[in-house]
Amino acid sequence: MKQLFAALWVGLFALNLAHAQAQDLPQERAVPGGVAWVDLGAAANRPDARVGDVPVLVVGDTSRWTALVGIPLSATPGPKTLTVKGAANAWPYTVKPMKYAEQRLKVAPGKVDLSAADTARYERERTHQAQVIATHTDTPPAVLRLRAPVPGPQSSSFGLRRVFNGQSRNPHSGMDIAAATGTPIAAPAAGRVIDTGDYFFNGKTVWLDHGAGLLTMYCHLSDISVRVGDELAAGQTLGAVGATGRVTGPHLHWSVSLNRAMVDPALFLSTAAAR
Repeated sequence: MKQLFAALWVGLFALNLAHAQAQDLPQERAVPGGVAWVDLGAAANRPDARVGDVPVLVVGDTSRWTALVGIPLSATPGPKTLTVKGAANAWPYTVKPMKYAEQRLKVAPGKVDLSAADTARYERERTHQAQVIATHTDTPPAVLRLRAPVPGPQSSSFGLRRVFNGQSRNPHSGMDIAAATGTPIAAPAAGRVIDTGDYFFNGKTVWLDHGAGLLTMYCHLSDISVRVGDELAAGQTLGAVGATGRVTGPHLHWSVSLNRAMVDPALFLSTAAAR
């Protein structure tokens, strides 16, 4: 009888531990724009995991490490592999198909059919943003579940195929949250400000580095209240909601980047619900 109770206790402990780990990690959804969990097993040190040449966030401890792979929206469904420095074998994972909805929007013609000067500006900004998104610091994030940066309903969901003035453009790579101009925007977790600027499409923008390839971006702000290099605590104000850049009205565009891939912010919210 004692052995039976002991076995039940061990099983319950393991179940609770697995549940706690799942609660702390972002929701797993191995689709384009989602997050894949890859179990790397036990190791004395944190594994150096990569997809291609891009470092991947690894969390856990010496008893079990998990790689959290951000999957680009442009990824094709099918089998993929992850490598670990010093290991002979590769770790497989599979990207499943995902069909996102379509959204048609009307904006100022100059925000769709760009002039030569605006095109040159956009190209410069795109190069700069690629450098920002490649930021990688070694220290993992203190938390992986994020707070919503502003209260309010989602006005446009992640992954929507955007059609501006009848012209198809890249899918929506963030979450739009409806809020009034001037609403304070709070850092969803501790992080360091790595970029601010006023960009053609994104308007006034702030980027935060939360560690080890987890970044967040905030666009269309009316005001920026932080500077590059500032260390923010969770909940600290970084700016205010606005309508700068290519927009149809005031709102916050919030993006989450995981190992250089824009992924669905809803997967990182504690209240994220399965679709």
